[in-house]
Amino acid sequence: MIIVTGATGKLGSRVVDQLLKRLPAEQVGVSVREPAQAQHLADRGVSVRRGDFADPATLAEAFAGADQVLVVSAGKLGDEGRVLHRAAFAAAAQASVGRVLYTSHMGVNPDSPFPPMPAHAAHEAELAAAGVPWTSLRNGFYSSTVPMLAGQAAQTGQLIAPEDGPVSWTTHDDLAEATAVVLCEPDRFDGPTPPLTAAEAIDLTGVAAIMSELSGRPVQRITVADDEWVATMTQRGMTEPQIRMTLGIFQAARRGDFAAVDPAMEKLLGRRPQSVREVLSR
Repeated sequence: MIIVTGATGKLGSRVVDQLLKRLPAEQVGVSVREPAQAQHLADRGVSVRRGDFADPATLAEAFAGADQVLVVSAGKLGDEGRVLHRAAFAAAAQASVGRVLYTSHMGVNPDSPFPPMPAHAAHEAELAAAGVPWTSLRNGFYSSTVPMLAGQAAQTGQLIAPEDGPVSWTTHDDLAEATAVVLCEPDRFDGPTPPLTAAEAIDLTGVAAIMSELSGRPVQRITVADDEWVATMTQRGMTEPQIRMTLGIFQAARRGDFAAVDPAMEKLLGRRPQSVREVLSR
């Protein structure tokens, strides 16, 4: 049996849907904090278990009988994140799970200015020390972030942001499908995967050009200094943690942390991954 944590979230729910296209429902289980929110999966024959990383006692039953467990990142940083993921990895080892997979990131780096990247690095280290076969899925940067970074550019004609760099934006749908393939073919990867990315890396200048073509109205990319952008966002009511998080994306991108493009995703999918143009044209 394959157990998926976070199965009611954006990525986990898609992974479960993809698994159910490939496997009988009785071979798929989910570990969720609120089982009532996964009733639709139970109705499809999926085994729904209560599992909460913050309540490790629940994980023994949640992971019982699992050949593989997909630990979808809990999205918590610092000590809190390390404690939560350590509990999940330890529980999987204690349950004698055959393999643990973790949704990491292509830009994982303990020195990254983007806060989730050092967190992923710490979680990967915890997983490697857990004493169980493991795979770290080095997922591409979610392309759903692009409209957020672009803001009102389509309306104002100006995409204003700090200096950035190319990013191999990748959709949740493609990553979910690729994850399901890896779960169904567990011998493909041991340890970290290659970057699981779309077929091209594109910066915000490229995004502005695509927006211009799609809308028929020019969108100009305007680069501003970090401190100027921070001041503007502060005036607009963005919180300090939100500012630090978003600025970290620009700072890491201009270092080239998210620029890698690898054919691994296309090989897993058997087709070309979705592009930024396709995302923006929806």
